[in-house]
This record gives sequence, C-alpha cells and structure tokens, in this order.
Amino acid sequence: MLEIRDLHVYYGVIHALKGISLTVAQGEIVALLGNNGAGKTTTLRTVSGLLRPRTGQVLLEGERIHGLPPHVIVGRGVAHSPEGRKVFNRLTVTENLEMGAYLRSDAGVQEDLDRAFTLFPRLRERRLQVAGTLSGGEQQMLAIGRALMARPRILLLDEPSMGLAPLLVEQIFETVAEVNRQGTTILLVEQNAAIALSVAHRAYVLETGSIALEGGAAELSEHPEVQRAYLGEAV
Repeated sequence: MLEIRDLHVYYGVIHALKGISLTVAQGEIVALLGNNGAGKTTTLRTVSGLLRPRTGQVLLEGERIHGLPPHVIVGRGVAHSPEGRKVFNRLTVTENLEMGAYLRSDAGVQEDLDRAFTLFPRLRERRLQVAGTLSGGEQQMLAIGRALMARPRILLLDEPSMGLAPLLVEQIFETVAEVNRQGTTILLVEQNAAIALSVAHRAYVLETGSIALEGGAAELSEHPEVQRAYLGEAV
C-alpha cells in the first residue's frame, strides 16, 4: 500500500533522513522505533506532505504522493495523528472531530462520528466540552478520532503514548488494535517499543536517519540489540 524509496530529507543543512526505504502492506500495523532524533517523526511528516524530500519517493498504491500538498494527500487516503496531539483547543470535541472530515461531503460523516464515539466512549461523554480542557489521554483519543474522521486508508500515528499513564496507554493501544482489525492500515511511531511491538506486525528500527534493523515484530522483540536499547533488558 505505502512504499518509501531511498528517501532523503533535510532540515536546512541537517540530513535528517539518509536514504530510508520501507513498505507498509494493506492491513498491517508497521512500527517505527528509535530514539529521539532518529527520524521517526520526520518520516511521517514527509509521508503526509508537511515536509518535502530532497530526493526519493513516497508511493501510495503505486502512485507518487511526495511533493503534493497535505490536503491532497489526505484526500488520497492518508491521515496523520501528530506528535503532541495538536487538537484545536478552543473548539469542542465534536467540532474537532468534524474538522477531521473537512474534505468530505458524503453521507457517511455522521456514521464515522458515531464510530469515533464508540471507539472512545469518553469523547461521547465530553462531546460538548472544549478540547483544551481535556486531559492528555482524552486529547490523544481526540487526535486519533479526528484523523479517523477522514476515513483514511492508512493512518499515520505519532507517539500516542507520550506523557500518558500506563493504564491509559494500554487503553489507547487496545483501540489502535481495534482500528486495525476494522480495516485501517497503520504506520506507528512509538518510543515505547514493548507496547508497539505487541500490536505491530512488522517494525523498522531507525538510528540517526537510517534503518538499522527491520523484521517481524516478534522477531525484533527477541533481537539482542532491540532488547538492550529499547526494551530495557540485559542481554
């Protein structure tokens, strides 16, 4: 479904992505693991059109999307739940969700709004509450729900566990797994390697803008380097 080929991305003179290549097949959850500064968020921002690559390709169903404006990429079926949630603080929960469907005019918007409230019952309880007054966990639910309102073929999910208590992290990832079971492909950036590998089918490990390791999630969870660097296990 999604293919990245030899992608090079710069921030000014800083070479952030150094020729990475990866694939995400339809129906998969693929995780990107790595420390801060490894290039994980840069990868998602490039796929969603917020950054333009110097060289390389981003293909969706074999068609080039790199270099297209972000709203066009959303229209092609790519939705991005960003790091830090980025909810519209002065809008209500319902209004935030509706913003996720701003490109749509079909009759299914209300159906997807109901789906978001089913996936995240707490949002239904707070549907008229201003988003800026929500807890961090509730804002994360809202950010994911807003992205799903675009009815994406692939969801880019950036650091959904950031700053959340362990119980909330578990709830969020149970919902991520359910979204995938319902048919949405997911490219997941996550520093909590253990929980990412528990839901992912495959994973890539990024180090300073390059892919250091790749493989099945179960395989990587047993890899000595992954255990030492990301799972906190002595090897």
